[in-house]
Amino acid sequence: MKKWIIFIACLVVLVISSSMTYEQQSILPELKDLLANKPFEQQLSVLKIPYWNTVVSIEERGYFPFVEFLIRKLIHFIGFGCIALGLYFAWGKRRFAGSVAIGGTAIIAMLDEFRQSFTPGRTMSGQDVLVDTVGAIVFVGSVVILRKLFKNKRQKALF
Repeated sequence: MKKWIIFIACLVVLVISSSMTYEQQSILPELKDLLANKPFEQQLSVLKIPYWNTVVSIEERGYFPFVEFLIRKLIHFIGFGCIALGLYFAWGKRRFAGSVAIGGTAIIAMLDEFRQSFTPGRTMSGQDVLVDTVGAIVFVGSVVILRKLFKNKRQKALF
């Protein structure tokens, strides 16, 4: 049961954050205080990200909303990467742990986006599911590769 605690904790955080409206989650006031002199504005201004049949950019949205957009997508990536790791470690050393973690996280991401569609000011996005799933692939893939590397080093050290 202990192995499932991280996974369950991540799901609780997900449910709470998905239940919040955009306004409740907005970090624009904090960004305006922290990044008042708009660091990296010139470098970020070259980014134009296709999203929901539009292009998200500094030119389109302004500096602070664009930075908030990037942070929100990064949180999707990291958050669902953590959910995938929680599921991966909870699943243990059983076969297909990586596949179960990634597939399970993709399903959770789809269900979360569907559930979000009922929250005022929030929308359902297949692109967010893709970001979430890529986060799961990167996080679980990294752990699988690292485990194999360390396992091979230990085996070589024994011989």
